[in-house]
Amino acid sequence: MKIKLHGVRGSYPTANKENAHYGGNTPCVEVIEGDQRIILDAGTGIIGIDFDNYYQNPRIDILLTHLHMDHIQGLGFCKPLFNPKKEVHIWGPGGSTHSLLSRLNRFLSPPLFPVVLRDIPCKLVIHEITNSTFELGNFKITSEFINHPGPTMGYRVQANDRTLTYIPDHEPVIGKNHLFPEDKWTSGFDLAYDSDVLIHDSQYSPKEYTSRIGWGHCPINIAAEFSSRTNVKNLILFHHDPSHSDTKITEMLENLQNDHQYSFNIAMAVQGDEIEV
Repeated sequence: MKIKLHGVRGSYPTANKENAHYGGNTPCVEVIEGDQRIILDAGTGIIGIDFDNYYQNPRIDILLTHLHMDHIQGLGFCKPLFNPKKEVHIWGPGGSTHSLLSRLNRFLSPPLFPVVLRDIPCKLVIHEITNSTFELGNFKITSEFINHPGPTMGYRVQANDRTLTYIPDHEPVIGKNHLFPEDKWTSGFDLAYDSDVLIHDSQYSPKEYTSRIGWGHCPINIAAEFSSRTNVKNLILFHHDPSHSDTKITEMLENLQNDHQYSFNIAMAVQGDEIEV
């Protein structure tokens, strides 16, 4: 399994020399197994995917964790949506009083976007999902609601005996410096357990989190504690705050590693990186 990080920034995209190393595009991750690919989230990172050369199969699957703007900002500029020869499947959370289609229509329609969703020429298929398990080719996908404002999914992707868990927006506990002692009360625990790679929200430093409790995002120390509890092998810290420079993000990682020794690998997500699992 190969993982490509096309967008790793949270909240809104940024573009300046102070964050050039880690990157400024909002969330989009591509997962590849053999000649099959799936896309996790459609932030501005999706715009840079080379659909012309790497997506000969007419079907494209995009799995949205939720519909906050930073995770769908690139959707209207995703080339396959405007190709009548393509079949685009968009998967996303149910559990709302409004359908997934109607919620996507709010974004892909005037005045926010000039093209109405119903006029997009591809064959568009919308899938509402809840806590479920399904297969996409060689991929086995487990979706589960996790703790974040609005219906939000986390995804566990399995292929060829390798496992990636993707939880980019997540507040495992609210207002506490540590996780609950009981695993069953920890949001996302089963999704992440024993994963080869966990891509997890780490937007805030511990100090920043004290004034952002309940916003739905995770301080870096809780992300590491969550990874330790769930027995992951590799943690990729993700959803970097747009106000954080490269220097700040590196400093956060160094402080985390200086405060505690962890038995798993930890790295900051870098836009453009490719990870072999």
